Amino acid sequence: MSEPFVSSVNDRIRPLLDAVDKLRQLQVMKEGIQLPTIVVVGDQSSGKSSVLESLAGISLPRGQGICTRVPLIMRLQHHFAPEPELSLEYSGKTVRTSEAEIAGAITLATEEIAGGGKGISNTPLTLVVKKKGVPDLTMVDLPGITRVPVHGQPENIYEQIAGIIMEYIRPEESIILNVLSATVDFTTCESIRMSQKVDKNGARTLAVVTKADKAPEGLLEKVTADDVNIGLGYVCVRNRIGDESYKEARKVEADLFETHPLLSRIDKSMVGIPVLAQKLVHIQATIIARCLPDIVRKINEKLAASSSELKRMPETLSTVGEALTAFMGIVGSAKESLNKIIVRGEYDEYPDDEKMHCAARLVDMLEHYSRELYKSFPGDLSMMTEIQVLKEAKKIELPNFLPHTAFLAILQKKIQKISHIPVVFVIDVWNYIDDVIMFVLMHRSENYHQLQQSNRRAGYNLMEKRKERSRNWVTEIVQMEKLTDYASDPAYLNDWKKLMAQQDEFMNALENNATEFQIEGLGVVSIKDLKAYDMPLLPQAFDLKMRMTAYWKIVLRRLVDLMALHLQFCARNLVNKEMEEEIVKELFGRNGGGGGAIEAMLEESPAVAAKREKLNGSIKILSESKKVLENIMDTNATNI
Repeated sequence: MSEPFVSSVNDRIRPLLDAVDKLRQLQVMKEGIQLPTIVVVGDQSSGKSSVLESLAGISLPRGQGICTRVPLIMRLQHHFAPEPELSLEYSGKTVRTSEAEIAGAITLATEEIAGGGKGISNTPLTLVVKKKGVPDLTMVDLPGITRVPVHGQPENIYEQIAGIIMEYIRPEESIILNVLSATVDFTTCESIRMSQKVDKNGARTLAVVTKADKAPEGLLEKVTADDVNIGLGYVCVRNRIGDESYKEARKVEADLFETHPLLSRIDKSMVGIPVLAQKLVHIQATIIARCLPDIVRKINEKLAASSSELKRMPETLSTVGEALTAFMGIVGSAKESLNKIIVRGEYDEYPDDEKMHCAARLVDMLEHYSRELYKSFPGDLSMMTEIQVLKEAKKIELPNFLPHTAFLAILQKKIQKISHIPVVFVIDVWNYIDDVIMFVLMHRSENYHQLQQSNRRAGYNLMEKRKERSRNWVTEIVQMEKLTDYASDPAYLNDWKKLMAQQDEFMNALENNATEFQIEGLGVVSIKDLKAYDMPLLPQAFDLKMRMTAYWKIVLRRLVDLMALHLQFCARNLVNKEMEEEIVKELFGRNGGGGGAIEAMLEESPAVAAKREKLNGSIKILSESKKVLENIMDTNATNI
């Protein structure tokens, strides 16, 4: 590569590249910030190492199988000192080396990172080359693609390598330098197949064709036909052979493409290592300039988000008084949330979680409960039950009086059939409210593990007592409905009178030997078997049936209304009074004082401490990255 070109681009390119390299050293990519990167990929034996050696002017490790076993970040920097400076950066240390020792140093560093076998690792190794005449480039060299594991390599070596390659070439900010051998059909290259997965049209892929001197026939047609969509073009090169110096190799390469009868026909803008270097520098500068504003924006956004999240975390508590204040704040905020969710029916805190829309879910449950109860209305329309009960309830008395014992007997049977429904409902409701309360309590105290345990016990004790009281209340209500009958609601008499107005028609139907009778508001009743009974008994059976029908509506309505009132009343008391009392009792009353639990709040849980440490680490990295970019923007280095 010519020094005039190196010097002309150095002042413009180097600050940009230094900035990106600093961001990479800060490991800003771990914060989800993608950096513009030239990623070198190629099938095994494609000549990838020879290309990188020619660009860097140094010798890389050679041998059988995979030599590059870790991502090798190559930072090339032109400088005017006569002696080159080479170093390796890995595992938090910098190891200086020389041109003569660089291959061995890379091998030793690779073994330290990936082990002494032939396995691979995704932990990068950085090679810094400061040498006169090299292009200002940063590239990531990845392991060569192989499908068949050799001795000492894992069976899934291809999948491991493919995973690393896809991770590096998938980001839109990556430029793919695809190294292809002129001796193979490009369409069969695995590296082409991989790059096409993430860059279908080849818009960010540049191809380097090695071993041009080994297979010159048809090479011009292969690079001009472009059957594999290489959007950034091709550069054909000749690999250094044997003991040739890099200077000698470049002269031989230039003569080859100038004089060879086939290779000389390839456009000079597509041949030679110097052309490749110029293209890479230009592409690199272009993509950095294009990506830099977006990188600045993403860093600012992530820095603001991390800072905001850190501010939302609880302050570190240093005294028991601070811990007690924090405890009361947690209880108060939980109480306010539950008031909104359960009592007032607001759900702005959890707009997308329908389970936390408590008022609406309780209405759903109440409506389901009501439907279950009303399935018992009107019930059996035949009058055989009433006739049998009247026969057994008869006694010596005036014949036109309806026995009260008969009414109670039928009422008790009907109540018994539905008695489980209110009990099941009230348990289901409190189980649901239990889930809501525990979720809020755990959420509000998520940063204090010890307090969560106390809140969980308090919540469990509270809900068990609440369930038991409601179960006893429901059982008492059901028993009351079973043993006594009363209704002041005028709807009872009105409904009974409307039904009784059909009694004469019912008796006429019996006298006319009808088999069915339509009772308005109820349905069709079979009467074909009623002729066998005494006529004085039948009007009483009809009356008893209509009384029970009218009263059963009252019973069902009462069971629904009382349940709704009970739940609202108990839920309000639970949130506004009982919950706080139970939590305080659990924390301070049961174990001879809650000082230990309060003091335990002074020590952050491992999860909170880890989160705080992670956020502080992210903020540090992002802040330092922001400063790096601000310096670049201040010098207007993006004007390429």
